[in-house]
Amino acid sequence: MFRLNQFIILLVTLLSVGTGCSTTRHVKHERRYSHMENRLATYIAAQDARIGVAVIIDGKDTVSVNGNRDFPMLSVYKFPQALAVADYCMKNGVGLSDTISIHGDEMKENTWSPMRDRYGVGDLRLPLYELFEYSLRDSDNNACDILFRLIGGTHVADSLMKAMGYDDIVIASTEDEMHRDIYLCYQNRSTPIAMASLFDRFYRREMRHDSPLHEAIGEIMMACTTGNRRLPAPLLPTNAVIGHKTGTGDVNSQGRIIGVNDTGYVFLPNGGGYAVAVFVSDSARNMEDTERMIADISDIIFRSLFNK
Repeated sequence: MFRLNQFIILLVTLLSVGTGCSTTRHVKHERRYSHMENRLATYIAAQDARIGVAVIIDGKDTVSVNGNRDFPMLSVYKFPQALAVADYCMKNGVGLSDTISIHGDEMKENTWSPMRDRYGVGDLRLPLYELFEYSLRDSDNNACDILFRLIGGTHVADSLMKAMGYDDIVIASTEDEMHRDIYLCYQNRSTPIAMASLFDRFYRREMRHDSPLHEAIGEIMMACTTGNRRLPAPLLPTNAVIGHKTGTGDVNSQGRIIGVNDTGYVFLPNGGGYAVAVFVSDSARNMEDTERMIADISDIIFRSLFNK
């Protein structure tokens, strides 16, 4: 009995020590990034908008404000859609240089479409790579819907997200459907943490090297032409590199912008990096001021991590 009691005391002691070590590590991380979280929370509380932020640092630590709340993705969903297109094309033997048929009625006129501006309204064929460029780099709405048609609809992209474990990323409506009913924009939604996690998986965990299709997606997002006044703004004078996808919405019946978003992965000059998602919904400010909110948030994160 004496030996049994000694064993129980030893076991309890070891478990207590182990728990103490784990708590110490957790507290260390909390202390390390608490200044960033506090600054973000203070900044967000002062804005007349609903804002969610998530930052995943080197795949180890997560800082978030409203990180588990739903926000409309808008064109941010063109990134998970591209992953679904890659999955479909690999299964069906479609390569980047293969051409896709485009019908003239798919070149919608009353929507954002640099592709339509270049080629006009009419039947044509374009390489898959070029459709990726228009959709991801230029956020072309017609290119996006053509890609949805190619893979069989929005539910195919949504199903892939669920299969990958991203239940909080919901893809339900096409760009054309959202254009005809702007409140469907709220239906295509994600939490900041889910989207930041997807970018972390793609860039840091090297999903982008899974195939030539994924390589193309990664390269195109690193050449994104939209949202330069958002996440990239404070990074421009530095050697940091970003791959990102933006989303921009119309004004709703309350006179507020449905959403202004930017999400991506930042490669720091010191070799580190972080995935980041910033969703700004129902902003009462104009577009320029709302974009500045994202730039300010990006600056807080970058300076906190890179000690600038």
